Amino acid sequence: MSANGSGFKVLVIDDSNTIRRSAEIFLKQGGHEVLLAEDGYDALSKVNDHQPQLIFCDILMPRLDGYQTCAIIKRNAQFSHVPVVMLSSRDGVFDKARGRMVGSQDYLTKPFTKDQLLQAVRQFGGDGAAPAPAAS
Repeated sequence: MSANGSGFKVLVIDDSNTIRRSAEIFLKQGGHEVLLAEDGYDALSKVNDHQPQLIFCDILMPRLDGYQTCAIIKRNAQFSHVPVVMLSSRDGVFDKARGRMVGSQDYLTKPFTKDQLLQAVRQFGGDGAAPAPAAS
C-alpha cells in the first residue's frame, strides 16, 4: 500500500511516451503513485520489483504485446489478483473479448480522459476484488 494510505500504486504500460506521460499526470493528480513501463518486458520486471495494485496495459506494443503481457502477469500466482485494464486505440468487440480471455478486468479506449482513468482506479484499485462490470 502506498504511504499516504489513499492512493494506489499504478503501473502504466505503453510504448507511447505521450500516453505514459498523460496517464502519469492524471493519476498523480488523483493522488496515486505511478510506475511507467514502455513495453511488456520492462513491465514484467516492474511488476515483480514494485508490486503495483493496478495495471493499465496498452495492447499494441513491440516485442511483447499487451495480451501476452497480461497473460504472463495473470499466470503468476503472486500477481494473478492484480487488476489489468487494457488500453487501445481500437474499440472493437473482438479486442475487448480477447482482453477478457487473457484475464483483463476492463478496457479503455485511447485517447482516454482523466475522469475515465481515475474512474477505473476507483473501480479496480484497492482490495483486488473484481467488481461487477460497468454497464455500457
